[in-house]
Amino acid sequence: MYHDRPRTPLRTRLLRVLGVLLALALLGWGGRAVLQRVERDLDRQGAAALRQAVLEAAVQCYAVEGKYPESLDRLEREYGVQINHARYIVTYEVYASNQLPDVQVLQK
Repeated sequence: MYHDRPRTPLRTRLLRVLGVLLALALLGWGGRAVLQRVERDLDRQGAAALRQAVLEAAVQCYAVEGKYPESLDRLEREYGVQINHARYIVTYEVYASNQLPDVQVLQK
């Protein structure tokens, strides 16, 4: 048995299409905001991990040699610290050979 479906008015169809497009746009905008937040968190965690690695290498040097290294370059050469200089700025300040250096990591 054949039933003729009533035709949906053009205005209703256009409103449905616009509703779907609006929902997709909002979903994309929300996804982008979440992605940016995650990226910022990962950058912060990367800087904190780099700072911790530099401090641990300095403490290892102190345990082996009895003094903290005088430069960050020495930690990179002799203790395997790897720094992405294109991404981070690392300050390493030594006050005395028996005091823990002040290490700060900033993102470029």
